[in-house]
Amino acid sequence: MSFKVNQNKFIFFDLKDSGGSVGCFMTVWQMRMPIEDGMKVIVRATAKVTQWGKFSLTVQSVRPSGEGSLKKSYDLLKAKLAGEGLFAAERKRRLPEIPQHIAVISSTQAAGYADFIKIINDRWGGMRVDVAHTQVQGVDAPDQIIRAIKYFNEQAELPEVLVIIRGGGSADDLSSFNDEQLVREIAASRIPTLVGVGHEVDETLADFAADVRAATPSNAAQLIVPDKREVIAGVRHTVSNIVRALTNNLDTMAREVVVTLEQMVQAMAHKHERVQEQLVAALAVLQAYNPQSVLKRGYAIVRGEPRVGNVITINTYTSEIMAEVKNVKASAN
Repeated sequence: MSFKVNQNKFIFFDLKDSGGSVGCFMTVWQMRMPIEDGMKVIVRATAKVTQWGKFSLTVQSVRPSGEGSLKKSYDLLKAKLAGEGLFAAERKRRLPEIPQHIAVISSTQAAGYADFIKIINDRWGGMRVDVAHTQVQGVDAPDQIIRAIKYFNEQAELPEVLVIIRGGGSADDLSSFNDEQLVREIAASRIPTLVGVGHEVDETLADFAADVRAATPSNAAQLIVPDKREVIAGVRHTVSNIVRALTNNLDTMAREVVVTLEQMVQAMAHKHERVQEQLVAALAVLQAYNPQSVLKRGYAIVRGEPRVGNVITINTYTSEIMAEVKNVKASAN
């Protein structure tokens, strides 16, 4: 292939087959996937013949072809981008738990897209889904996907998640998702990205650049939203537990209230008994000091000054006697 880069701007290489070779020229920015000598490649180019009759190709695009060349190019670009920190875990963002607005980039004619839409509607539904239809394989696919990413990132109202999906395919079919410019565009997205490309065993550099990788388009739908049936079941279980806990708490509180009331009633009864006892004792004292009681026991109450000639009043329990004092003697005490 005689691959070489001049001034970090221009690339020269020879395309060779069993019958001959032709010189090729391209600029560095057109190189979307790494190539090196010995690789099998597919080029898109225009022919050029100089005034001296030299034939060459001016290359617009080049990409590896065949499993071995694709794997080598993949490894070279993966090491380069990983060295730049493009795949670092600390760059990854979390997806919102239940987004209300998502953007999808895919071929709307693909089975993977149909599976994604069906599953996301079955699991949750009711959200806004904006779709950009693009090719998902072939030489034009990377640029179409890049334009779609830029379009969604330039919206005044950004979607909450940007989803890029396609179903399974060969290494050649999935090679568009190893395009360097596409991988960088995914990593630079303002919107959190979810990439679900190929089958579970397939890996692309777009997967590593995304915030979240899905194994398949169907798995992408599962990662974006929960299953409403599971959510409803979970809510019912939680409510049931809350009701059970409240019921237990109310039963406990009711028992405590009953015990407290019983204790209050007993305390009031004891206090009432003590008050009654105090009243009886007070009545007994009052009764003891009642003049009528004293008179009943045979005593009398004398009113008036006991002086000879004075009239005094003598009250007994049954009579009131008026008497004249005839004689007054001093008490022996």
